[in-house]
Amino acid sequence: MKTLFRIYSEYRALIKTLVSRELKARYRGSILGFLWSFLNPLLLLVVYTVVFGFILRPRDPAFAGNPFNYALFLFSGLLPWVWFSACVLEATTLILINGNILKKVMFPAEVLPIVSVTANFIHFLFGVPILLIFEIALGHPITPYVLLSPLVMLVQYTFSLGLSLLLSALAANFRDLQHLMANIVTLWFFSTPIIYPMSFGVIQQHRWLKTILYLNPMTHIIEGYQRAFYYGSMIPYKRLGVTFILSLGLLWLGYWVFDRLRDTFVEEA
Repeated sequence: MKTLFRIYSEYRALIKTLVSRELKARYRGSILGFLWSFLNPLLLLVVYTVVFGFILRPRDPAFAGNPFNYALFLFSGLLPWVWFSACVLEATTLILINGNILKKVMFPAEVLPIVSVTANFIHFLFGVPILLIFEIALGHPITPYVLLSPLVMLVQYTFSLGLSLLLSALAANFRDLQHLMANIVTLWFFSTPIIYPMSFGVIQQHRWLKTILYLNPMTHIIEGYQRAFYYGSMIPYKRLGVTFILSLGLLWLGYWVFDRLRDTFVEEA
């Protein structure tokens, strides 16, 4: 942990430069450029509003009465999931793609996962105002509990960084992990309450299913966002606290594996 904090401190200028480069590279050559950081989540929300608000209206009574309710609920969970899934999928190719940089420039390889998670976090932040603006425009109440959302972001950032360190180190030596994680992320998505609420009837009727979902760390993170942004209620701070402790353990494990395998990165890349 001390080493990671030292890297953040000593290489903050490099991290800032690489994050800026990463953000600019995503929309390089496009006419609207950086505006796509706002337009992508905006268009995504519009699509979900049309599809689930007017075409495929959910039967769950929790979303009855307003055709936009489900779209806002879905977007409040989908937005952080896009951040998380991007980190996981990018982690499996980080060392391989940046092999030339590691061979030519002397800097800690840990910077690469840090840059990836931070750049995707900034993209996530661009989508948050879109969600809030739509909630205001559609008359959905915003409560002071939204101010607790940075705590949820901290838990997710820690969890994503720990997993990115672990996966990037392993994927550099076991390249099949890249294809495996693409399928695991899909399964993980449906195992997280994003397209359905935890109050869904089937989940409440089967305690074993509810237990399985609660074993998923992303369940508590996503539910934290849903409560802060959609339900306007207290975040599940106890379960988020446990998830944060587990995330710190994952961060330690990820860095330990990363440090043990770092000597193989240049050779494998």
